[in-house]
Amino acid sequence: MVSTWSRVARRIRVPLGFIFAVFYVWLARPTKTSLVIGGLVLIPGLVLRGLASGHVQKDKQLTISGPYAYTRNPLYLGSLVLAGGFAIAARSWWIVAMMLLMFALIYIPVIAGEERYLRQAFPEYDDYMRNVPRLFPRFSPYGGAQSAYSSARYWKHREYQASIGCAVVLAILAMKLVW
Repeated sequence: MVSTWSRVARRIRVPLGFIFAVFYVWLARPTKTSLVIGGLVLIPGLVLRGLASGHVQKDKQLTISGPYAYTRNPLYLGSLVLAGGFAIAARSWWIVAMMLLMFALIYIPVIAGEERYLRQAFPEYDDYMRNVPRLFPRFSPYGGAQSAYSSARYWKHREYQASIGCAVVLAILAMKLVW
């Protein structure tokens, strides 16, 4: 049952995100201050996601370098930081509630499904899992050096789309503020 929901959640998370975006814009009540503070909070989330995407080599090896030496899910942690920035920018408790609900019902099962896959694909994942927290980072890096950051991987994973998306949403909120 959990495995089935994990697969469903993985498939619906992007379309659900677009539906959420419509409600987000509709419910948002931005101010100049909330846009600036929210925009500043977005930056570390984008940096974390960018660093993670430049280290990960999906399906080829277990990535334990870069941000993966501190948290097993730096991309999701970066997304949580982005969600926090957008929540600040929007100034709506309804949005915060919807974000928390989506994280609990969609992203936690997706993370669990990915962990099941990684345990099967990489025998060393069990040790990694015991030593590196699922989401919130540890203070010291795990393991030894593995691979350096690669901008080619960043572009291959199209992580730049997150920056474009953030800029577009902030621009829409700024237009909503003006109108």
